[in-house]
Amino acid sequence: MRSSCVLLTALVALAAYYIYIPLPSSVSDPWKLMLLDATFRSAQQVSNLIHYLGLSHHLLALNFIIVSFGKKSAWSSTQVKVTDTDFDGVEVRVFEGPPKPEEPLKRSVVYIHGGGWALASAKIRYYDELCTAMAEELNAVIVSIEYRLVPTVYFPAQIHDVVRATKYFLQPEVLHKYSVDPGRIGISGDSAGGNLAAALGQQFNQDDHLKNKLKVQALIYPVLQALDFNTPSYQQNMNTPILPRYVMVKYWVDYFKGNYDFVQAMIVNNHTSLDVEEAAALRARLNWTSLLPASITKNYKPVVQTTGNARIVQEIPQLLDARSAPLIAEQEVLQHLPKTYILTCEHDVLRDDGIMYAKRLESAGVEVTLDHFEDGFHGCMIFTSWPTNFSVGIRTRNSYIKWLDQNL
Repeated sequence: MRSSCVLLTALVALAAYYIYIPLPSSVSDPWKLMLLDATFRSAQQVSNLIHYLGLSHHLLALNFIIVSFGKKSAWSSTQVKVTDTDFDGVEVRVFEGPPKPEEPLKRSVVYIHGGGWALASAKIRYYDELCTAMAEELNAVIVSIEYRLVPTVYFPAQIHDVVRATKYFLQPEVLHKYSVDPGRIGISGDSAGGNLAAALGQQFNQDDHLKNKLKVQALIYPVLQALDFNTPSYQQNMNTPILPRYVMVKYWVDYFKGNYDFVQAMIVNNHTSLDVEEAAALRARLNWTSLLPASITKNYKPVVQTTGNARIVQEIPQLLDARSAPLIAEQEVLQHLPKTYILTCEHDVLRDDGIMYAKRLESAGVEVTLDHFEDGFHGCMIFTSWPTNFSVGIRTRNSYIKWLDQNL
């Protein structure tokens, strides 16, 4: 009996040691975040083991775990009709809000899910619940795009998928089928989906052949650049769940089918050192010492290497492509973008990407709403239902939908 108690105590202690990580006191529901992070780390470790054994690519294995525990069929309610279909060969899940006699035409949002260009799905519960809530509360048609993922495809295939599906949806006959007002269409996405939405917005802004222009874009903690992994938010939150800096850099390398040997060098900005000529002209476009307020920069110092590894950019030139890093787009590209909403979270390596993009857009004359949450963490907006219900998740979702309601 005594030995059983000792063993149980040891197991509890080990579990507590695995789960506990130091978190700022200001983060929302810290113990719940620790449990969420521990669950995700466990899934990553299982997928890494599967990869090591040669059974499957670790990202395929990890996504299988994520989708298996959260996939939801296209189930319609009395308020929202949900259907799975395809737009020009790209899978989409369409959510149609309740009709209103006084409004025969509905507004619409094209939504792009997050997941590091490699994980998640429009068909998992988190995104299904988000899009259902949007469709019902906005009386809108929400098109959630099931774009192809790494390692099945790599950059820029994900962009091609969202562009192709959105262009198809914008056709007059398709808008008519779903009773959508062509003047009230927006694009939106979170994390890597925010990256794709921003790239989509810039590409559509330069396409003179598009008759129907986007009215708004709403970017949720978007990832927008891969040149500087030492912005204040990257330094402050380098080990913060659920997106530590090391993991984000690996997502970038995976997106470009790059070499993992470059990860550590990229973390210290060796890929954009002063001797890398290709990066020289782009540094000013994400100079955070001028783009971020003093309340954000605090005492953090820029990390600019004099000499680095020019081979990284030579082998992965996509790092400097504005289609992958919308923050570095030319000012002329930004000038005619639609009214923009950007949501950022304090405890997120990507916080400063969003704040800098908001500043650049404002400088280009774009109307921007920057919505910052001091207790927020990366990914929080999709965590609103038990057992992963966070108070900041509910507040961010409400704030996001409210902005869309007022501006779309």
